[in-house]
Formats: sequence, C-alpha cells, structure tokens
Amino acid sequence: MTQRRITLLAGGVGGAKAAEGLMHSRYGQHATVIGNTGDDDRFHGLWVSPDLDTLVYSLADHIDRQRGWGRQHESYQTLNELKAYGEDSWMTLGDLDFATHIYRTNQLNQGKSLTQVTRSICRRFDISMPVLPATNDVVQTRIRFNNQWHSFQEYFVQHRCQPEIEAIDYQGIRQARITPEAEAAISRSDIILLAPSNPVVSLNVILAIPGVMDAIRNSQAYVLAISPFIGGKTVKGPADKMMHLLNASSDSQGVASVYQGLIDGLVIDKQDKDDALALRQQGLDVCVMPTLMSSLDDKIRVIEDALDSALAWSTQKEAC
Repeated sequence: MTQRRITLLAGGVGGAKAAEGLMHSRYGQHATVIGNTGDDDRFHGLWVSPDLDTLVYSLADHIDRQRGWGRQHESYQTLNELKAYGEDSWMTLGDLDFATHIYRTNQLNQGKSLTQVTRSICRRFDISMPVLPATNDVVQTRIRFNNQWHSFQEYFVQHRCQPEIEAIDYQGIRQARITPEAEAAISRSDIILLAPSNPVVSLNVILAIPGVMDAIRNSQAYVLAISPFIGGKTVKGPADKMMHLLNASSDSQGVASVYQGLIDGLVIDKQDKDDALALRQQGLDVCVMPTLMSSLDDKIRVIEDALDSALAWSTQKEAC
C-alpha cells in the first residue's frame, strides 16, 4: 500500500507532543510539521522562535520535559549576567537556548529565510522529519489587555496569562505569504492533522496566513483535528480563556465551530463522549479516545489511532 503523506499543523506544547507521536509512528516517514511563528519576538537583539524551537527540542529529545519548553540540562549564566546589567530577564532563555537564537539571528541577518534556518537547526539536531514555518514573513500575535496592546510573550510569560484579554490581533498577517515549502507539503497531503494546540493563538495564526486556507481547500486531503480540551479544560495553556474571543465554547463543540467548514473529522477525549452525537449531526466524523499524551507511547497511540480513523473515513468517502 502506498504510504500516505501527512502534514501536521502545530503550535505550543500540545503541538510538540503530537509531532513527537507522529515522528515515532508508522506514519512518520512521510510526514511534515508546519509550525506557528506568531509567538516569535526579539529578545536581547536576538530573534526567538519559541514554538519552532519547542518542536525541534521535543523531536530531538532535548526538551526540558518538566517544563515542556526550553533545553534540558540548562544553565542561566548569560541571563543572570544580563540581569546584573539591568536588562529584562522575565523571558527565561538558557545558555544552550541562547546559542540557537544567536545562530538563527546571524543566519537571518545574512539573508537566509526562516525556512532555511529552521532546516539547518533540524540538521544540527539530526531530525529527519521536516519542520517548516508557515511563512518566512514576520507575523506576531498581539494581545490587548488593560487597554494596551502587548506581545504574546508579555502576556504568556511575563504576566502568566493572568490579565483578562480584550482582543487579539495577528500583526503583519495581511502582508505575509505562505512559503512554497509549506504550500507544497499541504498540497500533496493525504491527511492534514490539526494538533491539539490552542486554536486561537497557535493554529488560527497559521490558518490566517494568506495562501494556507487556499492550499488546504485545493488539496485532496482529509482534514482531521484533535481537540485540545478534555472535560472542558486544557491540559496546559490559556486556550480555555481565549475561546470566547472566537465566540466559541471551551470544549469539543467550540473546536468544531472554530474549524467549521475546514475539518472533516474531530478527535475528542472519552470524557467528552456525550458530544459525539451532536458533532456527527453536524456532518463530522468523530473519534472518541483517551487523548491525554503523557508518555511517548501515549503520543504514538493517539496519533496512530487518529490517523488510522482518518484513513478509514477518507477511503470510505473515495469509494462512494
């Protein structure tokens, strides 16, 4: 049987877990990950791509498992010295992590694209599964709270997701364009998988980039999403606080409404099995399973079961 091509759209810790499961699954050999760059920002003169780095560090097994981000076995001498100079130190960047940001910034300053730089970083960590930014252009998520606009990292890290959000904007989105590499990956996909990432500030940023939705609609791919909610709550992150900004509830029904017209199927946790009938009545294929991904075995199981279901559903539709 011909190996199916899989493209995963991913951001944050949930996206990284899904990417690990995909890489180690029986589908991993023909898979690509497209990552969120809306969290990118400049710190200490360096360009930092938190979601892309979390993907890379996770796939390379260099991630700090306890925190879910950053490098394992880190030290913080550089950050502590910057703090002694009076520099802001709320964005926790370790010494090993600084090397990645120095390399990325130098390469970008030399005219390399973010796609090229990310490919080089993947090679340094011996990652064979392609990790691609959706765009090489600068798109930055902005959060409005206390009547002012702030960067995503200010809200997420400095203020620990505490302020009440008034609005969200994707700065630079209208001028951005999908990369040829991301467009090609989407166009040739048999299955497009939306990771259990924050729909508002991880996946919608990718989907809003001009050219991404067109590529998905023009593909022949079956589109499947994994809900990030379990029993109406997120495993990690502020997605449940943000869904109201899209006029959606923080549950599997809300996920379905956000992705309405885009997805063919939805994976929901067994705790949310009572939502399955209503979702099916909306025309969605629904897979109910334990979706919590704690161990590597969990990650592989969730991804393989999800993709097996998508493959079966897409085959049925082709036969009709």
